[in-house]
Amino acid sequence: MSVLSDRDIRRVLESGRVVIRPYAPADLQPSSVDLHLDASFRVFRNNRYPFIDVRALQPDLTELIRIEGDEPFILHPGEFVLGQTLEWVELPDDLVARLEGKSSLGRLGLLIHSTAGYVDPGWKGTLTLELSNVANLPIALYAGMRIGQISFFEMSSPVERPYGSPSLGSKYQGQSEPTASAFHRDFQSGRKTDEG
Repeated sequence: MSVLSDRDIRRVLESGRVVIRPYAPADLQPSSVDLHLDASFRVFRNNRYPFIDVRALQPDLTELIRIEGDEPFILHPGEFVLGQTLEWVELPDDLVARLEGKSSLGRLGLLIHSTAGYVDPGWKGTLTLELSNVANLPIALYAGMRIGQISFFEMSSPVERPYGSPSLGSKYQGQSEPTASAFHRDFQSGRKTDEG
């Protein structure tokens, strides 16, 4: 498995094998593409449930909000919210991607994912961000700011079942807003026994 260089990323974008929309050539880095923050956030409403039950559908556990114009979204210390990339991303069946934070933001205490940095072959959609503030001061976030970077890895061969294949039970294919967890569906489908 090898990481695509800037010239190879440009090639797969120009050929349409990888889709990043919108895309500006200035966002191409030596081995990644910078992604930007959208204006939508999903915030947790801690007063609605005594705990998060991973087996149960808790539809009003989170609430979707949207900031307008140059209004900041204030992420407080210790707070966790879901955001999303402005960009829609599509991958072919022989590339996998990694989403990572920008080091300049990491130095301020902003984490953009806790575990969801992996993007499967066949993925289509915006990328949900798991935003956490581990600093001691609130952080102001703005729609359109650079929030992370995506890098691409060539696989040894195309996958047999890309993300979104009916047999996989893919939960987030085609998402276009910060999407709450659908882990409870694993209990309904019996997948929990397969995952240990």
